[in-house]
Amino acid sequence: MKLKEGSFLWYLYLDKAYCLLSVRNVKVLLEYFHLLDVHGKNTLNDVLFYHFLHHVTDLKKRQIEIVFDMLDWNAMGEIGFEQFYVLVCILLAHENHLEKQFMYRHSRLIFDLLDVDGEQRIRQATFQMYRFLFNIDTQELKELFHDFDVSAEPKSRINYKEFKLYTIVSVDKFQKKQKAERERQNLSSSKLHIKRL
Repeated sequence: MKLKEGSFLWYLYLDKAYCLLSVRNVKVLLEYFHLLDVHGKNTLNDVLFYHFLHHVTDLKKRQIEIVFDMLDWNAMGEIGFEQFYVLVCILLAHENHLEKQFMYRHSRLIFDLLDVDGEQRIRQATFQMYRFLFNIDTQELKELFHDFDVSAEPKSRINYKEFKLYTIVSVDKFQKKQKAERERQNLSSSKLHIKRL
């Protein structure tokens, strides 16, 4: 999933530490939401939502429908600004490669979004359906359910505690990987500097 270059969301800034928008960006996003809300109901229906996501991302029609269903918490056929804000933060986290941090910082929210049937457990098949939003590949998903599904509940379902543990381990691995990459880049730039001397 990618944001289309030059789209409105391209110019919003997502804080890397907390994975939230600044107050100024929220105000701008609210104004944008009101522009999209052509019916003046403070909501976006599925058609408006589809055209918005089609305009700003490269998501396919089926993926957009899946995302709409996930965000339509009360099954009213519309989403409000709160859901729209969450979606924009997810999109910006994905675009800035902050998916792991976003899931860690907002684990309860993400868990509740993925718990589509309200059982306080996420099924593997459900997570599979939404994994494109969080840049989770198939192997990582299998490892998630193999390594963290440890409760006595039916297998292939994780509860919130297991999900939270996954986000902690996942963000820790990501940070270690980033640190190793920075050290590798510093080492290679040091070698290049020495060669020039």
